[in-house]
Amino acid sequence: MTPSGDSDSDGSSMEAGGGSLGMHLKTFTHEGRFWDVFFKVVDDPADPDSCRARLGFLPTDRADHEEPVHTAVVIIEPSYDEALEVAQEFDRYHLSAMLRSVI
Repeated sequence: MTPSGDSDSDGSSMEAGGGSLGMHLKTFTHEGRFWDVFFKVVDDPADPDSCRARLGFLPTDRADHEEPVHTAVVIIEPSYDEALEVAQEFDRYHLSAMLRSVI
């Protein structure tokens, strides 16, 4: 079972279009802009005993026409805590590479 919720004190956030981006991980710079990074769990009914997650990116200075961008599932771990730990270990170079792959 994985924690869920659209918005509460654990750092989850509601953004863009009413969908939950997930838990805010960090903010970093890429090509002159600040980007917020979110950790989003993706349920997999075929394998409920694992935790799969993707990252969402949203520029902090986003214009009205800009929507969040998301990676594919890039984290697969046995538990939510382990998946979150992996996500928190990404540095700005990893995050920049993942962001470049989706924009």
